[in-house]
Amino acid sequence: MGHHKLSELRYPQVQSLLSEADRSVAIIPAGSVEAHGPHLPLSTDTLISDAVAQRAAATLGEDGWTAVVFPPVHYGVTDWAASFTGTVSIPSEATHALFMAAAKAARSMGFTRVAVTNAHLEPGHIMMLRKVAKDYEAETGEPLVFSDKTRRANAARLTDEFRSGSCHAGQYETSLILAIRPDLVAQDVATALPEHQVALHEKIAAGAKDFAECGLDDAYCGTPSGATAAEGEASLQTLATMVVEAVNRSVAPQ
Repeated sequence: MGHHKLSELRYPQVQSLLSEADRSVAIIPAGSVEAHGPHLPLSTDTLISDAVAQRAAATLGEDGWTAVVFPPVHYGVTDWAASFTGTVSIPSEATHALFMAAAKAARSMGFTRVAVTNAHLEPGHIMMLRKVAKDYEAETGEPLVFSDKTRRANAARLTDEFRSGSCHAGQYETSLILAIRPDLVAQDVATALPEHQVALHEKIAAGAKDFAECGLDDAYCGTPSGATAAEGEASLQTLATMVVEAVNRSVAPQ
């Protein structure tokens, strides 16, 4: 029982943890290297995903699981922000193969369940992770736990800005980074940014293909100036709770 970071364990420790565990879960954080306005780091999605994984693992550890957080997969499908310097996009086929390999490696170690956390909301990236979950279950006969916050029931538990769809590097994400790594937020820049409302889901439905076509000239939308660490802490707890619930559901009797 308890929670651990795979990168800080020695291999005999992993063997011992798994041999003694009644229920064990490997949590793989999915991230991205993507522009998040002029005020947030390129690692924003990775930081959020990893923090959610760590928080969820701590709770699962208290609930009797042996929870091990794997090193984040820092790269994802990030074509929408490709025009902004620093963004790194990896083709869907390559990221799909990487996540499948990592998930199956965790299963082969003996973990009862494998879960993925994710904070990067680009449509192609979400589609890739959904396909990973589908293909993993088809190949192994076991579920890959993916608490997809873009699903309506999950989105309803998050902030008004998140639900509006105008939330890339806005109040929602800026608040999360203020709670996780405030030293990486250019607070003076965030405070000076004007509110910029762009309903991304509507732009996507209308055929937009990237941030430029959506009018995100500075790689953000929403209200960064309204961000607070308190809001970020609340969102972090909600996101972690969603993961814990999904992991527990995956082993509940049907």
